[in-house]
Amino acid sequence: MSQRTERRGIHVDQSELLCNKGCGYYGNAAWQGLCSKCWREEYQRARQKQIQEDWALAEKLQREEEAAYASIQGAQSQPQAQPQASLGTFSKFEEKKTNEKTRKVTTVKKFFSPSSRTASKKVLVARLRDNQEGKTPSPSISRQSSIETDRASRDFVDFLKTMQKPGREVHKHSRTFIESMANKKDLGADELSEYVQDFYQNMSERLMTHFKVSSENVERVMDEVEKYIMTRLYKSVFCPETSDDEKKDLATQKRIRALHWVDIQMLCVPVDEEIPEVSENVVKAITDVIEMDSKRVPRDKLACITRCSKHIFSAIKITKSEPASADDFLPTLIYIVLKANPPRLQSNIQYITRFCNPSRLMTGEDGYYFTNLCCAVAFIEKLDAQSLNLDPEDFERYMSGQASPRRPETDSSWPQVDPGPVVSSPALAKVYQNLELLSGLGGRQDRVLAAAQSLQSDLMTWQESVGQEVQEIMEKYPLEIRPPAPSAIDSDVENDLLPPPLTPQVFAG
Repeated sequence: MSQRTERRGIHVDQSELLCNKGCGYYGNAAWQGLCSKCWREEYQRARQKQIQEDWALAEKLQREEEAAYASIQGAQSQPQAQPQASLGTFSKFEEKKTNEKTRKVTTVKKFFSPSSRTASKKVLVARLRDNQEGKTPSPSISRQSSIETDRASRDFVDFLKTMQKPGREVHKHSRTFIESMANKKDLGADELSEYVQDFYQNMSERLMTHFKVSSENVERVMDEVEKYIMTRLYKSVFCPETSDDEKKDLATQKRIRALHWVDIQMLCVPVDEEIPEVSENVVKAITDVIEMDSKRVPRDKLACITRCSKHIFSAIKITKSEPASADDFLPTLIYIVLKANPPRLQSNIQYITRFCNPSRLMTGEDGYYFTNLCCAVAFIEKLDAQSLNLDPEDFERYMSGQASPRRPETDSSWPQVDPGPVVSSPALAKVYQNLELLSGLGGRQDRVLAAAQSLQSDLMTWQESVGQEVQEIMEKYPLEIRPPAPSAIDSDVENDLLPPPLTPQVFAG
């Protein structure tokens, strides 16, 4: 226990939250500490390098085939067949690599080229004709829209009506992009993210260059575009089958459940939940981070994280009676995540990382709070005895459930309570207090019942004794009723005391 006084808390330098490339934007653990811009550059550079390596391998295979063909050319009767087949095979490989190299750029840029306007209409008409002929329609077309999807579509159209021509262009390109994404469900999560991010970038550039829209209005338009597109694509891109997001979710939930014993003191959280207002802010923060899973739009999920963080800052400020610092915020956020155990936490973080407007993640309070949440999750995954300043053996026993810092005596039976446990919240303290009261009330109830039974026995004994005494008196002194003796009317009256008018008078005969 003496180690607790030496605990230094959790400290993260603010520079560690920034991009490793030094661009000044917020980084992300999912992007190896890079911001979205630098990560995309690294991803595209690595992909281009892979394409070049594939080309080099193809050229090497071609040279080997040509050398093998040259060695046996004189021995074959038809020397032209083999090289043609070899060159044909390589031509197919070359064509495949060229398509792979230009696929992403062609797919996105074709939405913004003037020549594609009539082509998009032709493609859509052809798809509708195929559907009428009995062919299987696209899942995104045949699926019945939910109420939230319909509402997002109406809000998107109403917003674009105020923009006139740019609004029509944005709506048409957004619908075309959604139709194209219906055929890309088999792609990996990173490739889906690349398509969406490229669409965001091309759309914003077109608004600024072609329609001369201000940067402030472009941000507003892109927020609505993100809301419309991601609401429509949510079911197909959130936790896709091609990713391991679900596996990570289960691992994180299991990890947090195993850390249920971690309390405020171990994390050095500067929050006093005994204060009602602080406790209310903590409950609101837990509710907000859990509510994140119910949202479809990345921006709305970020808003839940922002509200959660603001409640945390309020709780710290009320407790310390001074503004909270960054060193106070991160440990409290870790504590909130441990207590909330949000559903599908990894999937939600990955979804925001892949499909949110990149400008929101690189700057502003949304990006700052989201970066801290990623740091909190990374800390939880790597939490060990040294992080909590505990003995390694005690840490392992706590993790396995063999012991708990709140219940040092394992042979005690409920409802007996250890008089000196270390509680982590006012709710648990209230539970312990109520258990103690119940134990005292149980003893008092037993005493009251014993006294009531004793009183009942005394009353029955007293009743019997009183009845017996009455019977004895009645037998000893029986009741006798004598008739009254006859007497004259004035016999008992002293005549001398009567007034003169009433004095009896004697008359002589």
